[in-house]
Amino acid sequence: MSSAESSPRPGPGAAPAAPLPDPPGGRRAVTVWVVGVSVYFVAVIFRTSLGVAGLDAADRFHVGASALSTFSILQLLVYAGMQIPVGLLVDRLGTKKVLTIGVVLFTAGQLGFAFSPSYGTALASRALLGCGDAMTFISVLRLGTRWFPARRGPLVAQLAGLAGMAGNLVSTLVIARLLHGLGWTAAFAGSALAGAVVLVLLLLFLKDHPEGHEPEPVPHQGAVYVRRQIAASWREPGTRLGMWVHFTTQFPAMVFLLLWGMPFLVEAQGLSRATAGELLTLVVLSNMAVGLVYGQIVARRHGARLPLALGTVSATAVAWAAALAYPGEHAPMWLLVVLCTVLGACGPASMIGFDFARPANPPERQGTASGITNMGGFVASMTTLLAVGVLLDATGDDYRVAFAAVFVLQGLGVWQILRLRGKADRRERERLVVSRVETVHVPV
Repeated sequence: MSSAESSPRPGPGAAPAAPLPDPPGGRRAVTVWVVGVSVYFVAVIFRTSLGVAGLDAADRFHVGASALSTFSILQLLVYAGMQIPVGLLVDRLGTKKVLTIGVVLFTAGQLGFAFSPSYGTALASRALLGCGDAMTFISVLRLGTRWFPARRGPLVAQLAGLAGMAGNLVSTLVIARLLHGLGWTAAFAGSALAGAVVLVLLLLFLKDHPEGHEPEPVPHQGAVYVRRQIAASWREPGTRLGMWVHFTTQFPAMVFLLLWGMPFLVEAQGLSRATAGELLTLVVLSNMAVGLVYGQIVARRHGARLPLALGTVSATAVAWAAALAYPGEHAPMWLLVVLCTVLGACGPASMIGFDFARPANPPERQGTASGITNMGGFVASMTTLLAVGVLLDATGDDYRVAFAAVFVLQGLGVWQILRLRGKADRRERERLVVSRVETVHVPV
């Protein structure tokens, strides 16, 4: 047994103990992690199911573009608003309890959406779904840090994102067919059964951490502690940089897949629903492929994080500009294919945000820091969803004007990233030096 494993934890006033050893990983870790990821997989299916049902929802509830966008905006508003509370809950209660609550909520939301007789009840159902969905991803990230060695962190996080995109793929391929084959109620109610399945798996097989790797006891969870936890996470430049990286990279693809991609391709580009569905699928497949590449690169070269993120933002801006500024009535198919392929890199690039926040915070703040980071992309997505809907109504469905909102948010995000990168880099190097010194002076 190493000295780090055998050294007792210090009492009050004692010198700091050596860092606890990394979790072992292995087959048991993979099994537990797969169960957690399966919950996130189902949550994303439910979250993105509206993306293939947007036109149907407009007909069913007799609403226009602004009201239609409210479905996704409310869902994301709840999701984003829950991120810090969920992070605190995960730090306090552990992964299993929070995921259990999340599954119950998002399954109830999907089931309620299936039977909603009116626009108001449908909105309430999407809000409930967003609340449950908000509890999944941070919990899965926490599960990865508890079960796998730190060096595996970037790859494990990218694989979790990959599972989420697989859920998106199910929406574009399966939910869309169920919707047009069986109808609204049967499609959404039938998909809700997946929530019951993962709930059983979660209760039977998921465990918060390996034996011998119990976290430190969490102090009293009063309001003062909560404020300190949030303030300490926010003070770290790495947390703020991670949030802005997530903000700037995620939203173009999220907006496209969650709601406006299908109407843009069908109404503005004159494609059939089947062809538009294939292009949405291309976004998801590209995301999955790029996620594997980005995860491997970041795991091997931490210095590649910012170039990958900014490169993705630049490529996305160029692809959108080319598609929107094309002089013809419709952009050519090859350009739409390029656009959808590039949008696939947005999700993996957003995961890089967590690779800035993770080393900036100690284990007891990982949930809170991840919650702050995860807010970024969803706030940007929510803002863009609203802006596109309002601009479409104001301009008589001019998608070129409406999607110009993408560039405004990208510009804001890039400015913040460039402003924070130096501070975050210096702070991360300082932490690395301190960590090495403490490791060298471990008592034997």
